[in-house]
Amino acid sequence: MESFLFQATIYLLAAVIAVPIAARLGLGSVLGYFLAGIVIGPLLGLVGSETEDLQHFAEFGVVMMLFLIGLELEPRVLWNMRDRLIGLGGMQVALTTGCIMAAAMALGQPWQLSLAIGLIFALSSTAIVLQTLTEKGLMQTGGGRATFSVLLTQDIAVIPMLALMPLLAIGELVQLNPDGSMALAADEDGHGHSLSLVEGLPGWGVTLVTLSMIAAVILAGVFLTRPLFRFIHHARLREMYTATALLIVVGIAVLMTLVGLSPALGTFMAGVVLANTEFRHELEADIEPFKGLLLGLFFITVGAGINFSVLFGAFFTIVGLTLGMMLVKGLILYGLSLIFKLKGRDQWLFTLGLAQAGEFGFVLISFSLQQNVLSPGMGEMLLLIVALSMLITPLLFIAYDQLSKRMTEEVDTTPDAIDTQGEIIIAGIGRFGQVVNRMVQMSGLNTIVLDSDLATVELMRKFGFRGFFGDPTRPELLHAAGLKTAKVLVVAMDDRDACTRIVTIARRERPDLHIVARARDRVHVYELYRAGADDIVREMFDSSLRAGRYVLENMGLTEFEASENEKAFYKLDRAAMLELASLWKPGVDVTDNPEYVARAQELNKDLETALVHQLNEKKGDNAA
Repeated sequence: MESFLFQATIYLLAAVIAVPIAARLGLGSVLGYFLAGIVIGPLLGLVGSETEDLQHFAEFGVVMMLFLIGLELEPRVLWNMRDRLIGLGGMQVALTTGCIMAAAMALGQPWQLSLAIGLIFALSSTAIVLQTLTEKGLMQTGGGRATFSVLLTQDIAVIPMLALMPLLAIGELVQLNPDGSMALAADEDGHGHSLSLVEGLPGWGVTLVTLSMIAAVILAGVFLTRPLFRFIHHARLREMYTATALLIVVGIAVLMTLVGLSPALGTFMAGVVLANTEFRHELEADIEPFKGLLLGLFFITVGAGINFSVLFGAFFTIVGLTLGMMLVKGLILYGLSLIFKLKGRDQWLFTLGLAQAGEFGFVLISFSLQQNVLSPGMGEMLLLIVALSMLITPLLFIAYDQLSKRMTEEVDTTPDAIDTQGEIIIAGIGRFGQVVNRMVQMSGLNTIVLDSDLATVELMRKFGFRGFFGDPTRPELLHAAGLKTAKVLVVAMDDRDACTRIVTIARRERPDLHIVARARDRVHVYELYRAGADDIVREMFDSSLRAGRYVLENMGLTEFEASENEKAFYKLDRAAMLELASLWKPGVDVTDNPEYVARAQELNKDLETALVHQLNEKKGDNAA
């Protein structure tokens, strides 16, 4: 017990010291975790052989991360991504596997081993890349979405790769014993055979059990989640929600393992199923802390597991192979970015972000060793190459940041592909729209934000707010954001004409939609009223009311009296605005409209009389 607590203290202390320093230096948290692992492992020797076992446990952070990603995606959104999943992701896996296989064969390796190496290096690091994209607010950029599509395809591809690996076994590999004799390579799985529901079954039986397990996960997510959370709710214990969230993730991971599927893929699928439920935010809040800690632990174990003696024994060979592998992947990714018309920053984000090998490479290498596809020496070298490439990845993101700063003049005006919909659409995220968006999101509601200013959208993403670049006056963009099913549309654009156009389009498409619109002035109020807005807010009106209330308070009125006058003015002005709207004539200046001017004068006198009368009544009540 004391040893466990000591090791836990070392890992936590290393993370607490290294990660904030790396973040302050602009290196990112992932590189901080890596460096922490290198310091406590190879450099200081504070951790030892338990790192490998701990790494298998920490890999569960990847499982939780994919579950949370699934919660952000609706099944319809996933279906809409099919072209990128099959086209972009499928081509990346196939081309990378083929090119690296050819390179390995050119170096004298048999084709079976070369294919295995190609499959291992075709995968990228889901953990590092998604963590970094999230930290930098790049997930909703064109490059971020393309990167996510490839990562998702790679995670799905792990399943057929695991099925293919046993077929690549060349035969019983041999290894050299310490006494110089030859022996069969031992099975490195020290835990014995794991429980499996498909072991020994014929092919059709495996398929049937696998499909049944997938169907069970989907049906449970649809029909059992609500009763389960209602049952837990009656306990009135906050920790029970956390326990339930962990049970869902761990339980699904176990079920997927029993049928030979990827736990990460299974939990991702469950997250997609639960994306439309009312428990989505509860699950996110409960799982997020565990995901962050386990991912950090995973990165530390990767750094601590680097065998520097082997590395320095063949330093130039290993480093050269690592850089060569990343160069091949980078060239393939760059070519795909041209084919799929990624430009500027998105192109470099896609190319540099996916050039490394990934954590699922560790899984494939371990499995290949068990199946005698790789020799122990080859496996150790491949593990080093994967780990080094992951260690270099944060530096590639730093290089992307530097490239991005120099490409400010290259602005991609292609609208974002909106991959989600919501009940609340906010068109415009300037000073006005930001306040509305933050207030609504803090109330636990989701918003879909659209804005035609790319710089504003990118700035919003850096602060963790989700938004899409595009012109909201385009009907197809509004429809992509969910105009047909939305409950509220907030029109907060700076451009008054754009606001009126959006209201006109939305009212024509959805007569039942509730529209809240920002108005520049009184005339704009009338235009929006004619266009069909339900609630119209003059951008300076509420702040002016509050300023007027402060004036009244400092002139001797009590806070209550000033507040009552503010409310009375608001009601009277609103009523007058509605009446004048009926007299307003489009295209005619209000000063050239005699009926409007006359009625406005009358209403101003009525307003003044009403306010003075109310003030006198309040003073009389106080005197009495």
